[in-house]
Amino acid sequence: MSIYDFEVETIKGEKTTLSDYKNQVVLIVNTASKCGFTLQYKELQELYDQYGDQGFTVLGFPCNQFMGQEPGDNKEIESFCEMNYGVRFPMFSKIDVKGENAHPLFVFLTNNAPGILGSKAIKWNFTKFLIHINGEVVKRYSPNTNPIEIKPDIENLLKEVVK
Repeated sequence: MSIYDFEVETIKGEKTTLSDYKNQVVLIVNTASKCGFTLQYKELQELYDQYGDQGFTVLGFPCNQFMGQEPGDNKEIESFCEMNYGVRFPMFSKIDVKGENAHPLFVFLTNNAPGILGSKAIKWNFTKFLIHINGEVVKRYSPNTNPIEIKPDIENLLKEVVK
């Protein structure tokens, strides 16, 4: 199983699968607009701008499970991201990333890349998962990890992208 097997909904409400991202290095992030880490949208966009034409993308999944820090609807989230951070990377509909209603994608991600001390639960917004071009989870990064710090790992994986 890989990330390509999961159905998701775009921020515009269109159902799709992640198979659109086959043979790309992907960084999946659970996001929030009113979080202390929200400034990471800027760095995520910088990564997307720098590596997007080399076979890399960022996928943002808004989540309101952490102190209600993503209260808006999809339209408000999309507008906020575009206006405040110039986000052009793909964003998806708001989902749960933990608990009994967790989206199956995030169950897969956390099972394949547990956090510190083997914990599977996502503890906060802006947890990041780096995905190999074959759709397998390579690494999990904490919310404290600035996206720019992930550059060496992205560059290493980009060497395997078939152009």
